[in-house]
Amino acid sequence: MWSEGSRVGLAVSGGPDSLALLALAHAALPGEFAVATVDHGLREGSADEATMVAALCAELGAPHRTLTVEVARVGNLSAAARTARYAALGAWASELGLAAIATAHHADDQAETLLMRLNRGSGLAGLAAMRPRAPVPGHPTIALLRPLLGWRKAEFAALVAQAGWTPAEDPSNADPRFDRARLRAALASAAGASGLLDPARIAASAGHLREAAEALDWAIAREFAERVTQSADAAMYRPLAPRSIRLGVLARIVGGAQPPRGDELARFLAALESGGIATLGGWRGDARKTGAWRLTRTPPHRAKS
Repeated sequence: MWSEGSRVGLAVSGGPDSLALLALAHAALPGEFAVATVDHGLREGSADEATMVAALCAELGAPHRTLTVEVARVGNLSAAARTARYAALGAWASELGLAAIATAHHADDQAETLLMRLNRGSGLAGLAAMRPRAPVPGHPTIALLRPLLGWRKAEFAALVAQAGWTPAEDPSNADPRFDRARLRAALASAAGASGLLDPARIAASAGHLREAAEALDWAIAREFAERVTQSADAAMYRPLAPRSIRLGVLARIVGGAQPPRGDELARFLAALESGGIATLGGWRGDARKTGAWRLTRTPPHRAKS
């Protein structure tokens, strides 16, 4: 996932998964990576775990830094922690001139992610779950690598034990207050004695869905190139492809820095398909002309004096 001779950053929390990533990276690329541990400060012992990782890195001769972040304890705590984590990791990688950050996400994580997104009614892009390579959120020039998506969590324990390391255990991974923890417990039960669900096969399905999403992206790009004429403030779209591709083309036209939500985009498309007029994200769509949709930017509203 990364080229030999280039430096990559590893996100290592001190848990069994990330310590396995550290052991594998040291075996494959000694001296070619740096390590960061993000301390969210959300529970006792997190600072000690960062210190433990720093000590292991010192033994391995790998540079290490603890990144301390603040997370508001309101709303979706997991989402807020993730946002803060990637912001800190991206800034650290930029400072060191690293091209990529690798995480220890594995097949069991992938299966959980796919099932959670199925339960939310996600579209194809969401059901592709975690991709092996993606931009770091907020840092589009830095790659986020997940080189262990084909591994099972159980395989990591043997690696860490062989290295003689004792991993930290995050109690939130089994805390029923969190959706992922409840799903993890249900999946483990279903995959246990009954063998009803196989996380490895669920993760493989995410890979198939990713391939389908990539094919859809290709089709959207082709439809856009062949059927859209665009300037800075206007576009003419002569739709030909099926609905899912039309949605993607409209998202490219009106998306900008803040892409519209899926339900908003679906309503916008429905209005145009019915030959009407609709607005979305600062754009006005007019489909009254047969066979063509004219989209123009709408001027911002002026406050009354």
